[in-house]
Amino acid sequence: MLHEILLSLSGHPSPLLSPSPTDTQAQHPQSPLSCLTPPERSLLTSLARLSTLHISLQTSSAQLASSHPSLIARTVASAIDTVHLSAFRQTVLEVERKLLTGDAGLVGGYGIVPLTAVVGEFEGWGRRLEWLGEVVGYLEKGGPNGGWAMGVGVMNWLRGQMVTGFGDVQEAAGRLVSVAEEAWLKLVAAWVLYGRVPSAGEGDFFVRRGEEGDEFMTDPTLLPSFVTPHTASSILFIGRSLNQLRAKAVADHTLRGTDHLSSQLTKLSSLQHPLDSATFSAAIADIRLHLSRHTLQRLLPLPRVLDLLQLLRDFFLLRRGDFAIALTQTAGEKMASRWRRADNLAIYENRRESTGLGGVTLKEGEIAAVLSKTWAAMGAMQGSQAYTDEDESVERARGLLKLSIVKNRPGTPASFTGGDGGILAAIASTPFKNLLFSVPVVLTMDVPSPLDLFLTPADLQVYSAVNAYLLSLRRAHIKLTELWKISALRRHHPAPPGPSDRNRGRTRLLRGRFDGRERVLRNVWATASAAIFFLGEVEAYLQTEVVDVLEEGFVRWVRGEETTSRPGTRATSPSLSRRGDPPEDGHDHDQDPTKFRDPQSLQTFHHLYLTRLTHSLLLTSPLFTDALYETLVHIDRLVALITRLHAVWAAADLEEDAGVVDAFVDLVKEERDVRGELDEVQKEVRRGVEGVVGVLRDMEGRFGAEGDEGEKEGGEDVVMRERGEYVPGRVGGVERLVMKLDFGSWFQGAGTGNGIGGKGVGEDEEMF
Repeated sequence: MLHEILLSLSGHPSPLLSPSPTDTQAQHPQSPLSCLTPPERSLLTSLARLSTLHISLQTSSAQLASSHPSLIARTVASAIDTVHLSAFRQTVLEVERKLLTGDAGLVGGYGIVPLTAVVGEFEGWGRRLEWLGEVVGYLEKGGPNGGWAMGVGVMNWLRGQMVTGFGDVQEAAGRLVSVAEEAWLKLVAAWVLYGRVPSAGEGDFFVRRGEEGDEFMTDPTLLPSFVTPHTASSILFIGRSLNQLRAKAVADHTLRGTDHLSSQLTKLSSLQHPLDSATFSAAIADIRLHLSRHTLQRLLPLPRVLDLLQLLRDFFLLRRGDFAIALTQTAGEKMASRWRRADNLAIYENRRESTGLGGVTLKEGEIAAVLSKTWAAMGAMQGSQAYTDEDESVERARGLLKLSIVKNRPGTPASFTGGDGGILAAIASTPFKNLLFSVPVVLTMDVPSPLDLFLTPADLQVYSAVNAYLLSLRRAHIKLTELWKISALRRHHPAPPGPSDRNRGRTRLLRGRFDGRERVLRNVWATASAAIFFLGEVEAYLQTEVVDVLEEGFVRWVRGEETTSRPGTRATSPSLSRRGDPPEDGHDHDQDPTKFRDPQSLQTFHHLYLTRLTHSLLLTSPLFTDALYETLVHIDRLVALITRLHAVWAAADLEEDAGVVDAFVDLVKEERDVRGELDEVQKEVRRGVEGVVGVLRDMEGRFGAEGDEGEKEGGEDVVMRERGEYVPGRVGGVERLVMKLDFGSWFQGAGTGNGIGGKGVGEDEEMF
């Protein structure tokens, strides 16, 4: 009987330890349990339960280990059999050994073996096997919609099971957690040591290959609970770097052998389980620093990063004014050409009303041609000057920059790369990109490898948004100042004929015409001058007090020229070395911070720089950007109507003086309509400027109550500087901009009857 019991507990079904029979069946004369007393049958019931659980777990774990789609789940299922069930079978063998050797702890006098003693040898196994049954059930049905439980979910669930009041269950859960985490660390090792996405456990690893096949991204749903977003971004950065190293090593033999970090494997294999966030993050940081110090400084040298920052500053942030001027003029010429073609077609078909925005919609090729003409225009501006560094920057930009039509497509998935998705989400959705052409267009660029380790696609979208914003301001300023180039609107040349008897009537006619037109444009010129003043002050504030300060501070930090809060010390990157840790390659990088910058630290603090830049440019304030956008639209209409009025007057002069008549146009009616619209739009411009200034005043009051970012340096900034981390420069608040935008009593005439050609324009002239 004892032999039958042990054989059944080892995993072989036995009628003796079949599921608990009823009392009637047990009392049957032919039943193997008929000779047992009720207490003995009760003891056998507990052993039968252990046997049933053992056999069921054996079958289920073997099936899961061979068919489960998750590598981690298969590993856990295999560990259930090879570790825990194996320990149970070892207990059965130990009981058998005691029986055969007559161990006094189990065998009593005269060789009698009490059944209670046998049951006592398996004390605690019932609770443990039942819990293992719960584990198997979770692996089978713990996933979404009651399906398979995948690797990260298994790890997190097992870590939660360790919080229990039963020591044996806690120990069993801890061993399974160790097994699951070891399997997950093998996936991490394949990525951070060799740059390969593991094919066997792809569904368990949070790094995924993008749709295009050459880009990688993170899936936040596959992150274990002990992995922080910063650590996840480090893991992503390491693997991407190794991928690029392997690709570069094909063409550059000096990089061969550098894509192997097997010496860092011990850092992962020595981790204690269960993993905690601090220890795991430290191990990943050590691997990243080792890679950066020994390899990436050759792949991504500091001069290339500085060249990229200069290109972004020159063309995206508009430090080069000739680029903004050339692009604005070329785009304006293209749009004017398309409007003329559409206008001629409408006249030819005798249905002007049929010509709308669809008649001037541009295509991708035409947009690209505009940028090509922009580069040619910039070359013409430079003339025959000697070849300079600026020419080199233009050549680099010519090969990288492009104008692209914005298409309605899903945005770039947010990844754990420093919160770039957060920057994009914080930027107001005001469509500044619609102002340059009749279609939404943004300036973008092809980031060459390995610079994409530093500049992410989301960063580039932020730069494109900032460029559209700054360019819209510059474009409006240029369009307004170009009105002063239309000499016929400002002065009369040649002068009217002298007051001879023969020309007296002609002179009186011309002077009356010119005086009337001057009165018509008096308010318009005042409004245009005020708008130029407004745009000039806003641009000056954004460029000199925000962009220049922040960009110069970030470049100085990249070069290692930032000083700490302690006089006489130089800043170092936090990624260079930990305090007290000796340099791994024998060189003291802390003494020469310009020699090395960790690429991921560059990326992380570049995101901080962009965050502060967009905030200080007021791009994160929809009230301001929406009011500014409406004002720029009205300024566009103002410029267009002034230009149209000039054309109507020129045509009227030809008709009156030379007899050139356009049969398709009623010049008197068109002049009346244009003057009426011009009267309204110049009031709209005035109200728009007043609205923007009002929003700025509200922002000034709010910043005054909450504390402006440029007032003082907080203690956290001091600590960051002492650690050598980048701290954004202190930029002034909007109160200085509001102080400059003091228009006196000009706003008081916004809603009055000072229309075009009206009297009482002294208020408009007060500020001039």
